[in-house]
This record gives sequence, structure tokens and C-alpha cells, in this order.
Amino acid sequence: MDKAKTLLGLLETRGDFVSGSELAERLGVTRASVWKYTKTLQQEGYDIEAVTNRGYRLSAASDVITEAEVRKGLGTLSDRFSIEVRESCASTNLVLKERAAQLPEWHTVIAGTQTAGRGRLGRSFHSPEGTGLYMSTLLHPGLSAADTTMVTTAAAVAVCRAVEALAPVHPEIKWVNDVLIGGKKICGILTEANFDMESGTVDSVVLGIGINVTEPKQGFPEEIRDIAGAVFPQPRRNMRSRLAAEVLRAFYQIYRAFPDRSYVAEYRRRSMLPGRQVSVLFRDGAKAAVAQEIDDDCRLVVRYEDGSCETLSAGEVSVRPGKI
Repeated sequence: MDKAKTLLGLLETRGDFVSGSELAERLGVTRASVWKYTKTLQQEGYDIEAVTNRGYRLSAASDVITEAEVRKGLGTLSDRFSIEVRESCASTNLVLKERAAQLPEWHTVIAGTQTAGRGRLGRSFHSPEGTGLYMSTLLHPGLSAADTTMVTTAAAVAVCRAVEALAPVHPEIKWVNDVLIGGKKICGILTEANFDMESGTVDSVVLGIGINVTEPKQGFPEEIRDIAGAVFPQPRRNMRSRLAAEVLRAFYQIYRAFPDRSYVAEYRRRSMLPGRQVSVLFRDGAKAAVAQEIDDDCRLVVRYEDGSCETLSAGEVSVRPGKI
């Protein structure tokens, strides 16, 4: 095993300062080599403190995404996934889409930052370094085109379960693909499908999930400052890897039971729109409505001001102040 990774394991196990002489003895190297391996780990993003006469310590806030930590969190499900961790990429969805034909189902790309992160409707997705989790998973669901929304809604429930497993919060879902905590968006989901024109079914789906794990040190950009939030107030050791594993575990369990759609009741229970005044957004403007319910296909039923109702299978709504 790489000596630097062995050093990292020793620091993670101890949790406190370990002297340079003890580390050198455990690794079978010189103290100068310990210093060199420490510098290597720091360059990879690990927050390692070095204090004279005390030694080295891995900071409690060190949060570098690693395949080993993700697999550790997956436990017995680890062998179901092929995992690719990147420090940075343009977009995890794009990485998978470009290679989908050569990759197995459940191949997952995880990145620490994205330089060209994308959201729905062609929007950019803010993907700062070190504070977010950006991941995409390749699926072959064999669904009809009309049912692809179910992948997005199932992922929203999975994110809620994963977040609740690690934080004392209660996430809500804003139809169709946003997860919120305290009214602030902490997660967006982008599902992109490739269709088989002969069968009319979905050949493959790339499921992209972006989560604000902590708030960026400089804060969120001004244009999203009022609507964006984060799961945790401060960084926590290995939290992004742990959260990635929890999301994959939760989604895998839902996906394997997809035919019975048992998760829909939970999606409905977590939905924050029913009973609220909303604006249904169209290309040429917006139309005021009241959100009525989430139906059994996770579609949003709205009632317009003229009394007519519509069932939305896709699209976007914004929340207006007040409830009915």
C-alpha cells in the first residue's frame, strides 16, 4: 500500500496528535519521509495539522472524497457499484453520458467540484470546491419515456433519507427535483435519458445529484444567496464520502423495488407544495395556481384561478407567499 495512504489511515484511527517518531516507526521510514508523505496528503486536500513537539493530526474538518470511504459506507452493497472519484470535472453527467455505452449499470462518478455543472432547463449549477457533493450514476431502467420522472422523484426521496441519516434535520421536496432544508435548497437533481426509438423505452438514464454539504467559505453567490442552503454548518471529517454512500444505498433500495412504487407515499409526505400558492412557469410567462396534490405517478396537480385543473408531469413552479 502507498505509504502516504498508510499514514492517512494511522491518523484517521488515532484521531489525535501522533508523534513523528511513532509514525516513522509504524511505517518503517525516516521522520523526513513522514514529513514528505504529510505534504503529499496536504496537496491532495487533506487538512493535516503539524505541531512542534506534538506531531501530526488529521483535522476533524478534513473532508476529502475517496473511493475507499464511499465503499466503507456502502458496506455489503459495495460490490454492486463501480465507483470513479475525481477531484474535478466539467460535469459528472457529461462524463457518464460520453462513456455510457462502455460502462456497466451503477457506474458512479463522484467529483469534488465541477467547472461546468448543469441544472434543469439548461441552467448552470454552482459547484464550488471542497463544500459540495456532485455525483452521477448510470442506470438501465427499461422504463417508458413517460415514467422517467419516477427516477428523479425516487432520487429526491433517497437524498432526504440519506441526509436524515447523518444530520438532525427534516428535508422537504419541492416538486419535482429540489430538496430543501428550512426553506433553502440544498440539493438539485438532473436526470437525462437516452431513448430506444424502436421499443419506445429508455435505454439508459444518467442520474445526477448535487448537494451543498456545507456553505462555501465565501458564501453563496449573490444571485442564489437567498435560496441556497447547506446540510451542515461546518465541515465534518469524511462527510461527503459518507453522504455519497448513504445516497447510493437509499436510492439502490428504492430502485430495486421500483415496480411497487412504495416510495411515492413518502415523496408525497415530504412534498412542501400541496396547499401553497404557486406560479406555473411556461416559456412565454407564468400562470398563478394553487398546488392541490401529488398523484400516484408523482405528478403535480394544480388548480388555476379560473377553476380549471391541470396535472403536470414535468415543468417548473415557483412558490408564492401564502397558503389556501
